[in-house]
This record gives sequence, structure tokens and C-alpha cells, in this order.
Amino acid sequence: MNCCVRLLGLLLIIMGFGCQSDRSQTSLAQNQNTVRYAQGFTLQNYNDLTVVTVRNPWPEARQTYRYVLYKKGARIPDSLQQLPAIRIPIQKIVVTSTTHIPSLEMLKKVPTLIGFPQLQYISSAQVQARIALGKVAELGKNQSLNIERLITLQPEVVIGYGIDNHNPTLDNLQRSGLKVMINGDWNEQTPLGRAEWIKFFGALYDAQDEAERIFTKIEKDYLKTKRIAARAPNAPTVMAGDVFEGQWYLPKGDSWGSLLLKEAHGNYLWSATKGTGSLALSFETVFEKAHNADLWITSGQFQTLSEMAAQNPHYRQFKAFKNQKVYSFHRKKGKNGGSLYYELAPNRPDLVLKDLVKILHPELLPSYQPYFFMPLQP
Repeated sequence: MNCCVRLLGLLLIIMGFGCQSDRSQTSLAQNQNTVRYAQGFTLQNYNDLTVVTVRNPWPEARQTYRYVLYKKGARIPDSLQQLPAIRIPIQKIVVTSTTHIPSLEMLKKVPTLIGFPQLQYISSAQVQARIALGKVAELGKNQSLNIERLITLQPEVVIGYGIDNHNPTLDNLQRSGLKVMINGDWNEQTPLGRAEWIKFFGALYDAQDEAERIFTKIEKDYLKTKRIAARAPNAPTVMAGDVFEGQWYLPKGDSWGSLLLKEAHGNYLWSATKGTGSLALSFETVFEKAHNADLWITSGQFQTLSEMAAQNPHYRQFKAFKNQKVYSFHRKKGKNGGSLYYELAPNRPDLVLKDLVKILHPELLPSYQPYFFMPLQP
């Protein structure tokens, strides 16, 4: 945890409850739900309310967001009265990113989802079943949510996200009287940090213990696989991505994907680059560095090697292509053809890491069947 964030959270509580006895403040420390990996949020618990602090929900965010989650009958102290207050447990929720869906599934709260923008992008079978029954409303696009429909639905909270400091749609929702919370899971830079955002949703449902149990299992499996990968005698060279609209896109060295390859004991050829987004390189630049790479993790836009070669015949020149060591996560798809990887993988880094270890060092996980990744066939 970031020490400054932890200190800030403690100071907020001390300010809000300074009139309580020493015994009450000891209870606060005992009840605090420790966020161990995520840098984008904290949870500060006290009796029947929780203060949620969200920071860095997007790169270079200018503002920190704070919310009070309170149970029925709770007294919100004067020092926290200015914060948005949301009664828990939530019974009706709207989320706006497919990466939010797995948390609802794991917490068994899918029935509380009443709306989502662009329903066709959801891969979850559970949610698709509810969509078919008319239980989840279509809300348009994230950049222009149907505010009238949202007002009619009356969700207890809308979980939004932003990509920069300009978020007029979310501002309009708040002006309409709707409760909005910012979620910044996508801006976390470590696999376990992203997965830990299930605790954000756990707090909304007054299910922090269950969220902690789920995350601890993910963490345990992830770290176990990491230890197994460390036993590998070598680190195969890995290239990533492919060409899209004239540019070859692949993860930068500090990105989520690059770190996972490192944890799997792979030698990602662009691991030394700085930054957390994507590199956009020419074909020639990638070929010069990666033509002899042992393995190739593609972007997921291709179904077969033949399809790859049809788009760009020069792909055939790579060693990994010639040896049929090209892997894709397209194997798992939702009802409408969307990739389950984009929805679920950020929440389940333990599965992604196992897949990568199986690809890089198959002898270390002899009985494991990959969940997301599969080699492309001719």
C-alpha cells in the first residue's frame, strides 16, 4: 500500500471521529480492510460505515474521489457529510465496463445489475441470460449514456470510469441526482492490483469478508504459479502483438502484460521499454528485433495462422510462425463473439499466469489445460 494514502485515510477517520473514546479508535484499526496491492483505492472501515477513497483512476488524474458507504441506521459524522453517501448493501447497480462484470459474478450479485452501455460487448453467460429476459437495460454508449433511462431505472449507484480529466457524461449523471462512483481498475499496473478491485465491489454489497476470501484465493494461486515458474532453467524469448492499421502494437515494458510475461519466466523482448501503455512500431523495427523469438503472443484478432498470413504474408518470416508457436486468447468467446479475455483476465491474473507458464514451460504444469490461450493452427 502507498503509505501516504494509508495515512490520509487514517487522518480522515481521526478527524471524523475525534470525539470517540480510545476504545472506538482501536476498533477502527482492527476493522480496517487492508488493500495490499492496488494503488488506486483504499477502504477505511468504522463500525457501520466505510470511507472509500479512489485516487489515480486514470493517468495524471487531478482529483481524488471519496465516498461514504453506510448501513441502515448509521450516523455519518459532520466531517464526512460533504461526501457522496450511498446506503449499502446495494440492491440495484449500473456498471459501465465489462471488467466490472466478473466481480458481480464472483460475489454472486449479478441479479443486482439493471443496466449497462452496449450490452453486445458483455461475454458473461450469466449476464447474457438476464439480458435475454429483459432484466438488464441498454444504456447507449459510455460517452453518451441515456440519462433519461437511467433516471427511470433509479439505480442506487452507477459505477463509472474515465480515461482523462474530461468526463461530461458522469458529471451530467451527478447533476441529475444519480449517485456515481469512479472505478479505476484499468489504471492499475500490477496483475494482483487489478484483481484486488473486487474489494471495491465487496464494500458496496457489505460483503468485504467474501471479497477478501475470493481475492486471497486468487493471490495464493498466482503466487504459487509464480514460484513454479521461477524453477524454469531458461527464459524463452517472447514477442507480442501484430499489425493494426499500419502499426505494430505491443505492450510497453511496465505494462500489465509485460509483467505477467516476466512473472511467467519469459524474456519479453520489449521488457526494458518504459511506460504502461502500448508501443506503436513499424513492421521493420519489430522484425529486426523479434524475427528469431521463440514464442509469439498475438493480439487476438486472428483465428488461424493462414488468416494471419493472408493479412500480412511477411508474418511467415518469423521463427515463431514457422514453428507454429503463435498463441492467441481468442478461444473463449461470449454469445455475441466478444473475447472473454478482455472481460475476465484483469480479474483473474492467476489463470493468465498459469496459461503463460504452460506456454513457456509446459513441463512445469504437465496436467494443466490453458483457460484463455491456445496455439493458432494452420
